[in-house]
Amino acid sequence: MYKNFFKRLFDFAVSLVAIIVLALPMLIIALLVKAEDGGPAIFKQERLGKKGKSFYIYKFRSMVLDAEKGGVYSDNKDPRITKIGNILRKTSLDELPQFFNILKGDMSFIGPRPPLTYHPWPVDEYTEEQFRMFDVRPGITGWVQVNGRKAVEWNRRIELNVWYVENVSLWLDIKILFLTFFKVLTNADNENIGATVKEKEIAKTKE
Repeated sequence: MYKNFFKRLFDFAVSLVAIIVLALPMLIIALLVKAEDGGPAIFKQERLGKKGKSFYIYKFRSMVLDAEKGGVYSDNKDPRITKIGNILRKTSLDELPQFFNILKGDMSFIGPRPPLTYHPWPVDEYTEEQFRMFDVRPGITGWVQVNGRKAVEWNRRIELNVWYVENVSLWLDIKILFLTFFKVLTNADNENIGATVKEKEIAKTKE
């Protein structure tokens, strides 16, 4: 009942209130991003959502225009990150536009982070077990984000995501929410450390 009804009801109600309450701060952030280099304030990127269907995730742009041409990974020394973007990333404020994704029903507050359509691998290359992570809506934060975040290798991330799907509950979501606040306040594990897909493990999962 919680997973299929109350979770969505909570997501809708809280995201609506959050958008109203944070409208002015989000407008100020958007103007600051726009003022820095004249580019768009919002960055849209295609991700995989529930049932493996693609959708566009919204973020405040934290990198220069066409930054994806330079690759997927970035750390705090990546020259593609703008000055405003660096602050937004450290505080996770770049994620605020995802309240609109939640309101639309693309996402939830708590759930597996939605992967790119091509990374760590295309949707048709997930094993049957791995694909179970798409049984729920993706989230702004999730079990992976409070268990290593960006330092976790992708095969392990997917294992943690599947564990969440199998154990989702109100109390687990509350636990993740509180742990997320701690992670954001301490900026823990919030830096990509390089390519997080181990080729040998990928081969192992596809045998």
